Amino acid sequence: METLFSSENLVSFLVLVVLEIVLGIDNVIFVSIIMNRLPQQMQKKARTMWMITGIIVRSILLFGLSWLLAQKGKPLFSLFGKDLDLASLVMLAGGLFLIYKTVKEIHHKLEGEAEAAAGIQTKKISFANAVVQIMLIDMVFSFDSIITAGGTAKRLEVMIAAVVVAMIVMFLFSPKISAFIHKHPTLKMLALHSW
Repeated sequence: METLFSSENLVSFLVLVVLEIVLGIDNVIFVSIIMNRLPQQMQKKARTMWMITGIIVRSILLFGLSWLLAQKGKPLFSLFGKDLDLASLVMLAGGLFLIYKTVKEIHHKLEGEAEAAAGIQTKKISFANAVVQIMLIDMVFSFDSIITAGGTAKRLEVMIAAVVVAMIVMFLFSPKISAFIHKHPTLKMLALHSW
């Protein structure tokens, strides 16, 4: 038990928490954009669901990390002479999903301003729809997060503890980030555009 609290593990834990939070900023921005389209009374519940599912998904992926890393470089099939492994497919599908969400949000922002000027209210999304989108976005960002965890810490307990702490920090700051992004649409557009 004493090896778990070694200085090496504590340093790995602190570094990993910081890295997870930095990597999670994009995640928080995308999740905030979705949550801002929910009615006010549902946003806290959606944020809680995001934190719980985020911790669960990342923990499950951490348990399967050695298997996931072992699949890297093992092609499932070839397309146009390029071998595609599981990691490539997950990143490709995640990237396509984020491009779709980015284009849709930019379109919604531009169309929403025209509708607001015409006096038409922008459409809110359902809670179930928001939760599904949040979970998909979180899964895409989780993959990156888990690879970072695997390269930073050696002990599974350290990785899971760091991911849980990082998710709690992101959860605590997400209302402020969400409000800030909502007040400053230029930053929202930059975040979507820079991705």
